[in-house]
Amino acid sequence: MAEPLSLVTVVGARPQFVKAAVVSQALAQVGAAERIVHTGQHYDAEMSGAFFDELGLAAPAVNLGVGSGRHGAQTGAMMERLEAWLIAEREAGRPASGMLVYGDTNSTLAAALVASKMHIPLAHVEAGVRSFDRKMPEEVNRVVTDAVSDLLFCPDDQARTNLAAERGASGVHVVGDVMYDATLRSSQRATQQHPLETLIGHASASYAVGTVHRPSNTDAPDRLQDILEGLGACGLPVVLPTHPRTSARIQSGKLTVPPSVTLLPPQSYLAMLTLVRNASVVATDSGGIQREAFWLQTPCVTLRDTTEWRHTLIGGWNRLVDPALPDAANRIARALAEQPSADQSDLPSAGAPERIARLLIEAWS
Repeated sequence: MAEPLSLVTVVGARPQFVKAAVVSQALAQVGAAERIVHTGQHYDAEMSGAFFDELGLAAPAVNLGVGSGRHGAQTGAMMERLEAWLIAEREAGRPASGMLVYGDTNSTLAAALVASKMHIPLAHVEAGVRSFDRKMPEEVNRVVTDAVSDLLFCPDDQARTNLAAERGASGVHVVGDVMYDATLRSSQRATQQHPLETLIGHASASYAVGTVHRPSNTDAPDRLQDILEGLGACGLPVVLPTHPRTSARIQSGKLTVPPSVTLLPPQSYLAMLTLVRNASVVATDSGGIQREAFWLQTPCVTLRDTTEWRHTLIGGWNRLVDPALPDAANRIARALAEQPSADQSDLPSAGAPERIARLLIEAWS
């Protein structure tokens, strides 16, 4: 009789909590045992703890408590602490049948390298996603993680094509996008738990919502100021849930926040779904929010020069604006005022979490 699957899931950032929540439910339904390791990459209560509570995600078996830091130091600390915990679990008679990681963060990279060194089978959700911009730390994390993974769960055919060019078809499966399932299952609950009027003070007026968190946008004061000015000139009141890094950069750079831009504290996943669903337009540098806006039929402006999710550009539902270009503020404002030119298309198939759970059971039980 096959041994039950004993899986270690490593997460550390808010998009991973969202994805893990729906996959964990599917794993429980097929009888898999799962231990969640939180690296501590996101440690603010609104960036981490509240997500576990809101999403119904099981409490972590361990929080490695790494916190923020430079890429090398942070990744190294994660690897050291994760390896020590896995060794202790193995010595206590609780070895891992396999490890599951999500997306493209330093937590993902650290876990992938530890799994490879310890000969623990590794599965990567969102495998094959590429921006083809190696200046992005996330792109390096994706490529390395995919190179050492045994099971690669792709959100779409393009991701599978990318992997075929890099490493062949072994272990590659197109399962769909788990974020789509999370959005479908959570959007109604989001509106019930976080009514719009409790978030912005009214429920009917038009507004824009923005998020800015990538170092390429936040760590260059002139670029961040252009983004703020572009948001302020879009002709709508703007709510800007503010990542801790962004808040710190606004304060340290003594940047000017336009009067039409209201800074909010970090918002939970469900609160953000309410804000995105009801907005007239979204401005973001987040890959997850690009997709959520697309699925919720809210036009989006992505504050980058490229996107991994190129299907969202179809029909003008998502528009790229590079904040590094001259006249960026006006470019952003103009893009926010444009409307999609065609009906939405290319939605993924639901059921990705169940496909992933079934494939893990088949491969590792």
